[in-house]
Amino acid sequence: MNGGDEVVAAPAGPPQPLDWKFSQVFGERAAGEEVQEVDIISAIEFDKSGDYLATGDRGGRVVLFERTDTKDHGDSRRDLERMDYSISRHPEFRYKTEFQSHEPEFDYLKSLEIEEKINKIRWCQTANSAVFLLSTNDKTIKFWKVQEKKVKKVSDYNLDPSKAVGNGSIASSSNSISPKSYLANGGCSDISNSYLSSDLSIPPGGIPSLRLPVVTSQETSLVARCRRVYAHAHDYHINSISNNSDGETFISADDLRINLWNLEISNQSFNIVDVKPANMEDLTEVITSAEFHPTHCNTLAYSSSKGSIRLIDLRQSALCDSHAKLFEEQEAPGSRSFFTEIIASISDIKFGKDGRHILSRDYMTLKLWDINMDSGPVATFQVHEYLRPKLCDLYENDSIFDKFECCLSGDGLRVATGSYSNLFRVFGCAPGSSEATTLEASKNPMRRQVQTPSRPSRSLSSSITRVVRRGAESPGVDANGNSFDFTTKLLHLAWHPTENSIACAAANSLYMYYA
Repeated sequence: MNGGDEVVAAPAGPPQPLDWKFSQVFGERAAGEEVQEVDIISAIEFDKSGDYLATGDRGGRVVLFERTDTKDHGDSRRDLERMDYSISRHPEFRYKTEFQSHEPEFDYLKSLEIEEKINKIRWCQTANSAVFLLSTNDKTIKFWKVQEKKVKKVSDYNLDPSKAVGNGSIASSSNSISPKSYLANGGCSDISNSYLSSDLSIPPGGIPSLRLPVVTSQETSLVARCRRVYAHAHDYHINSISNNSDGETFISADDLRINLWNLEISNQSFNIVDVKPANMEDLTEVITSAEFHPTHCNTLAYSSSKGSIRLIDLRQSALCDSHAKLFEEQEAPGSRSFFTEIIASISDIKFGKDGRHILSRDYMTLKLWDINMDSGPVATFQVHEYLRPKLCDLYENDSIFDKFECCLSGDGLRVATGSYSNLFRVFGCAPGSSEATTLEASKNPMRRQVQTPSRPSRSLSSSITRVVRRGAESPGVDANGNSFDFTTKLLHLAWHPTENSIACAAANSLYMYYA
């Protein structure tokens, strides 16, 4: 109140937790059905409009899906939302096409097998009703163009079926040329007048034995064509690729180097980050992921196996670490153990749409960073804290090295990542939010939902930004009280760029949810 006349509105609280519902599943397997290794999904990516979704699998195939529920209205969903148009149906996608992106190869110089598995997919700018995307395996990046074309085929010959024999020749003797004696100069001494008269005129009805193809235009089909192949630039396995906002360049990263490419030039790249020491015995960390800033074409971030993130400006010397802005969390005194560095390794980073925040995923947590504050993450979310007592078992079966991806909502209010038992978790990252939802990749996503009390905020130190930690669960069991299944893991997921819709991969199945 101000003098009894004015009412000051209370500040808006955090958004309410979302109610997630099952939308679609592609490639659902029956109970007990064995999953083929080549069919397991290894990459998921929405395009910027959200109208297309691409998946890659371990067999080197890329599958494209197209949104269908907005096409029925004639206008784009965004335009309809501006007009407060009520769309009651949930987002729907349909299978569009698929193509073989990569084949298995063998490096004879290094005696090394190169898997066809698709590591990453990134959409490029569309043009003339064609869609473009980049896909990569461990060594080679490819630039694909997918476009609808009317395919013309030779469908028939002008033969009388009653006179045709197996090899396509004419059975009737009247249609064959009688035996002839050839002259020395190549002429013919006996040509039937039924074919050629003295004035070389064609008889009425044409020459029966002349076969003319009939070309017909078949229905429209999608054609995928590889436009560029970017190869022989990485000595180590490629772990990430990222498009630049300029629409002309992209980066590719392996364990020790990040290269800058021009989409139109496949035989040349520029090394912009190199962490390889002169002596490999001095190697202490590797690059785990790299991402371009969504709007600043000269800025990119990359993460390391030590849990740090570096923000670099390409206008400065990117090869020199002194020009990089370092983001890392201070280690709590007395907390170090054998597993500390292993679980601190960041497996994925994503920029928020606003370009100010970076989301990172390490083995145990999600962390949200503000690029203007390098003192530590602004929020930390516990993904599966109940696994901490089991780190020895996870190390023995190599599960501790699993690389989980993360994603942010288009409005920046929520983040998501996967876990074991085909579970994934959605956290609210708005100030004051306690949203921490556990869902299962199945037709009943809320089957394992439990209430997860949030832990109170705590300060790491007087000089470090306040950190929010949420999402801790009861130890030793999953969210449904069952023993945890390390063989089923949800590594890959993607958030729709404009709506609350998530696509996630459980083995060979693609599940989609909306709220």
